Amino acid sequence: MQNNWGKKKHRMTIATLAMALMSTAALSGCGQNPAPAASGSDSGGGKPTEVSIISAFTSANPPDPNGEIQKAIEKATNTKLNIQWVSANNYKERLNVSMSSGDIPDVVMIDDPFSTMFRSMVQQGAFWDISTLYSKYPNISKLIPAEAWEATKMQDGKNYGVPRPRGAEGARFFVLRKDWLDKLGMQVPTTTDELYNVMKAFKEKDPDGNGKNDTIGFSGNVNAADMGTLGIIINSFTGATGNWKDQNGSLVYTDLMPETRSALEFLNKAYKEGLIPADFASLKPSQVDDLYASGKAGMIADKTGNMQEMVSKLGKVDPTVHDHQAFYPVTSINDFNPKGPGFLGMLAISKQVPEEKLDKIMQMIDKWMSPEVFDLQTWGVEGTHYTVKDGNKELIKDKYTASGIDNYNQIVYVADPYANTLHRNFPKESIDLYTKLQDERAKNSKADPSVGLYSETFQSYGPELAKQAQDVKTKVILGVSPITAWDDFVNQLKSNPQMTKITTEINASYKQRTGK
Repeated sequence: MQNNWGKKKHRMTIATLAMALMSTAALSGCGQNPAPAASGSDSGGGKPTEVSIISAFTSANPPDPNGEIQKAIEKATNTKLNIQWVSANNYKERLNVSMSSGDIPDVVMIDDPFSTMFRSMVQQGAFWDISTLYSKYPNISKLIPAEAWEATKMQDGKNYGVPRPRGAEGARFFVLRKDWLDKLGMQVPTTTDELYNVMKAFKEKDPDGNGKNDTIGFSGNVNAADMGTLGIIINSFTGATGNWKDQNGSLVYTDLMPETRSALEFLNKAYKEGLIPADFASLKPSQVDDLYASGKAGMIADKTGNMQEMVSKLGKVDPTVHDHQAFYPVTSINDFNPKGPGFLGMLAISKQVPEEKLDKIMQMIDKWMSPEVFDLQTWGVEGTHYTVKDGNKELIKDKYTASGIDNYNQIVYVADPYANTLHRNFPKESIDLYTKLQDERAKNSKADPSVGLYSETFQSYGPELAKQAQDVKTKVILGVSPITAWDDFVNQLKSNPQMTKITTEINASYKQRTGK
């Protein structure tokens, strides 16, 4: 783990995010909100503010409340933290019990801002509306992507929590074997036609040079609940991340678009020609990865930053490959690539907290997001959790993991905008290349506009309609059903009263959020 990565990360987080990811203007809204003075990151002096928090932990043990890291965070933020750590395995159940009982801590880590429980609690006035407040706190407003604030608005268009930021750019997309591509004299695909030609060449032209017909074009699958990585091919036809696309200010369900039909014809042809796994409908995600890591597939769908382990495995099969030969990110297909929502859950502040303390808690979060405080949980204590050699930090992994201090990321996190694309162990040449490619992707990436939108009808009928669609799609790809079976399904969907009502409600929610 190199210190030059840390410097690059710090530079990108503070400079790039401040300039590019967020406008500091306050969103409209308001009503009953207090208007505390713009306190910024000044944690203030005087008596520490006592703050109760409920959050999940994902490691074997949560952090020590009397440990050096928590004491340092408390000192920096002028707080006394009372953190109720709950195992991530049963966090949802514990959280629901806590909220149902009315025993709500000051700060609640909400893993799913769109759950029925949280929406209901918001409607009952259980949490503060911070829509007009967050711009007063520099780190909160600048280091959290605008997409995250937009996507976490409730039905009334207001924000009832601070999003936990994650990288939006560099979402899962096509990653290919560049050495195979070069050997076959082909270019990185930019259209679905070119994508098909590359997949076909990876299958039929012996790209690994072993003289055997033992490779496939794309290692993909269909999951139990969705179209899995094959869905990314469908998205490349529709130009939408997810199941809804904005067309002239209104959202259209992508299954009703003719492009979805074209994608199914593409996939059916790819299946018949052996360009995708014959058992794609039953493959687990780990098996999809294994196909690529074993050198049998020329393309996969993933985040570039997740590829390091696969490269290590691939190196055992073919020691001649190097990072950006073993995997090379496709920047766009048909001028499309996906964009993430920019968040993973959020921190909601109980309405039982008085206005003055609300400001103190927002100050705490803001100060906690500053580099000097956030680095405490990123690295820990020198000599205990990391060492410094030749000016570079290296984690003492067993001690760092055992300490559980990375669980503070479940409460406050600062997302490197390149986290989806880069890995600490990538060589500098690869880091420079993948940074450039992500910047290129950012020019035409598209987020899912439906994230967080509310449709009461969808709660009852949406999952079943989606499951029916997935079943027909899979059968068409396998050739069990003809493409006309999809036409029949689409015609039924168009006249389905539940689908009509879902579309009406989703668009009403969308227009309320965007003002379109």
